Amino acid sequence: MNRQRRTKILIQGSPLLAKELADAILEHYKVIDIVLPRYGMTMVKMRETAKNSLFYIGEVLMTEAKVEVEGQAGIGMLMGMEDERARQLAIIDAAYKAELPQTIEWETRLLEMEQVLHRDKTKEQAALFKTKVTFETMDI
Repeated sequence: MNRQRRTKILIQGSPLLAKELADAILEHYKVIDIVLPRYGMTMVKMRETAKNSLFYIGEVLMTEAKVEVEGQAGIGMLMGMEDERARQLAIIDAAYKAELPQTIEWETRLLEMEQVLHRDKTKEQAALFKTKVTFETMDI
């Protein structure tokens, strides 16, 4: 599983999953904080559909943390003020870079969470389609 997909699951999924995975590393390895969780701003990019061009819609508050596990640096970034979760994401990222044995077991848990997220999104879309209005024109 690639980094982008894994991070998306951890951010959109249950916060307990990220906590459990990070705690598993904290129990067995020394985690060095390179950059303690801090706040910053980042620009949000959007695509304008008519011209298919990118533009910046504005700024959003984010939290960033960097740690080192077994000589590998990991980074965690997410929108909002979530210090602990940013650090957890950084620990998980570093664990994957260090190819720690715990990461092999995590794949199934991440895939299960991804399926839960997909199921929830499907239910939400189905609820939205129920409210969809159908416009028909009459031929005179």
